[in-house]
Amino acid sequence: MKKIWLFVFMLAFGMACFAQSANPKYNKALADSMGGDDYGMKMYVLVMLKTGSNTTASKELSDSLFKGHMSNMGRMVADGKLIVAGPLKKNDKTYRGIFILNVKTVEEANALLQTDPAINGKLLDAEVYQWYGSAALPLYLKEHEKLEKKKM
Repeated sequence: MKKIWLFVFMLAFGMACFAQSANPKYNKALADSMGGDDYGMKMYVLVMLKTGSNTTASKELSDSLFKGHMSNMGRMVADGKLIVAGPLKKNDKTYRGIFILNVKTVEEANALLQTDPAINGKLLDAEVYQWYGSAALPLYLKEHEKLEKKKM
């Protein structure tokens, strides 16, 4: 019987050691304003941009569509919807870049992607995935502005 009680005590003590504790730096107002859950996280949509099916576009059309793509990205940033974007190095999967969109659903993401001229012109295709990340992610954009010597 002693062994059973010892086992129960050790199990309870062990669980208490692994219990999560409160964070003394927690800022409820900030967490709420960013949409963070109890772990400071929230859902986003990750977009993998790939080479599209339109491989016959003229240079002038491609240049025009990519100029519109960049403009559209600027609009989405200004609207608080695009929080991470960047190109990828050449790779064997034809991935060209990523977006992390500050939206909750794939449907919202797809609606935003339909405003992109390079996607509509089939120069880029998009794969979309729900992604769980830090709710603080949008905060880095304000700091990034202080680092960019030239605007795109």
